[in-house]
Amino acid sequence: MTIQEDVPQPNAELLMQLVPPNGIKMPFGKYKDSFLCDLPVSYLEWFQRKGFPKGKLGLLLGTIYEIKSNGLTYLLEPLKGKRR
Repeated sequence: MTIQEDVPQPNAELLMQLVPPNGIKMPFGKYKDSFLCDLPVSYLEWFQRKGFPKGKLGLLLGTIYEIKSNGLTYLLEPLKGKRR
């Protein structure tokens, strides 16, 4: 099986920023200081409706929203606890 060149590949660095120990934490709001991977789906759905913040945080929130809303959180488990 070959990888198709036109299919986007996951960005490992981006995914590592979602999980502990070196992941980014929510900088504000009700879930301040929670790792992005630990945010509840309902909170991410609210952001999706209202609009994700601009920049890197918005990209990461949108990514974790897609992962969680599609039942793919198991893909992050091997990344938790790994060092960059």
